[in-house]
Amino acid sequence: MQKILFGLFISLMILAVSCTKKQPDLASTQIGNTATVKMNNGWWINVSIKGQSGNLFPTPVFFETYNTASNSPDSLWIDDLGNFWDFKVVATANYSALTFAANQVFNNYYADTVTITNGKILPKAGHSRAGNVTDSLYLEASFSDDVPAFGNTYIIAGTARTGFDEDDY
Repeated sequence: MQKILFGLFISLMILAVSCTKKQPDLASTQIGNTATVKMNNGWWINVSIKGQSGNLFPTPVFFETYNTASNSPDSLWIDDLGNFWDFKVVATANYSALTFAANQVFNNYYADTVTITNGKILPKAGHSRAGNVTDSLYLEASFSDDVPAFGNTYIIAGTARTGFDEDDY
C-alpha cells in the first residue's frame, strides 16, 4: 500500500509541475503598448495648399501614423496609404511633446523625398464627423517631385478615427 501511495504522490507531483504555465510578459503583449502609442492612429484628413483656400478633396481621406519596427519613441511612420501623394516616410518624433518632423526623407512608395514640418498631435482637440471628441492631427508636407521641387506646402489636418461607423466617411 505504501508503494502505491508513493507512486500516486510522485505521479501527482509530475502532473502538477508539468501543468505550470509560464506567464507572458504582459507589458509587451498588450495591444496598443508600443513606444509611440499616443501618436499611433488612423486619421480622417483634409488636404489644402498653404496660402490658398479650400480643400483638395471633397471629403476627408484616410491617413495613418504608426510605430516603426524598432518600436522606438523617437521615430514614427507617416503614411497616406496612397490617398493623397503616395507617400510613406519615417519621421523623427518627440513622444513627450507629441510632435514630429522629417527633412527630405526617402519616400517608401516611390523615388522622391518628403519634408514634414510642424507635425503635431493634439489630444482631445478635434471633433469627429458625428461630433465625438477625438485627437487632432496637423502637419505641413512638401515633395521633391512637385513642380517646382518643394514648391508647395500642403497642409494635412484632421481627426483621429474613433471606430464608430457614424464617424467614418
